[in-house]
Order: sequence, then C-alpha cells, then structure tokens
Amino acid sequence: MSEKSKVYIFIDDDTIPVAEVFTPVTFELDTHKLVDGPHRLRIVGKDPSGKEGMRIIPFEVRNGPAIDVVGIKEDAVVDGRVPIMINAYGKGNQSLFLIEGSETPQGIPWWVWLLIIGFSGWALYYFIMYIDLV
Repeated sequence: MSEKSKVYIFIDDDTIPVAEVFTPVTFELDTHKLVDGPHRLRIVGKDPSGKEGMRIIPFEVRNGPAIDVVGIKEDAVVDGRVPIMINAYGKGNQSLFLIEGSETPQGIPWWVWLLIIGFSGWALYYFIMYIDLV
C-alpha cells in the first residue's frame, strides 16, 4: 500500500482541526454552524516524509437574510433628512419561491425617463407634422 499525504482542515484560527483525513478527499463544509461574516479555511497538508504545506482560503458566510439598503451608500456624506428604504429577505424554503418580499423596489432609472421624453418628443413632432399636411 502506498503512503498518502494527510490533510488537516481548520476554520479561522481554531487549533483543533475540523477534519483530519488522508488525500484525496471530498469535504463538505457546513456553513450553518458559522456566524455570518468573513472566515478563513486553513488547510495544512503533510506528505509521507513529514514536510508540511499550508493554504489559506478566505471566504464570507452569509446564511442570514440578505439586507438591501436604498437611499444611502457606504461612506456617504449626507445632510438634512435622507429617505432610506431597508429590505431583508432570506432564502426561505428552497423548494418554494416567494415573489413577495424577495426583491427590493427601486426607483425608475434616469435613462428610462430620458427614453420616454425622447420618444414623446419624436411622436409629438410627427403628430404636428401630420396635422399640418391635412
């Protein structure tokens, strides 16, 4: 039997590994046990001769509801009263899709207003030209 490398899998700065397995391995990380926010997956590999290698993979957990804020951005400078809309929606039941509450309502973008005004002006121009011909 050939000797295999051993892998130790750590989450963040834990000293006790989450898993200690021989390679090759398939590993499923359960993020439900982690709090939302930034984390690090630290993988330490040891070959049969005793040499070690390490790889750190930063990742972010977001199991809680997604929070969307409209009306203010990060590091914004504001003055007076600022209308802010906040929406929080979770994944809920993955087998059933709920439309209500799953999207944050948005205002109409400026370019849509520009298209409407441009089209209305073009239509009005041709309407006036048609009236003059009759």
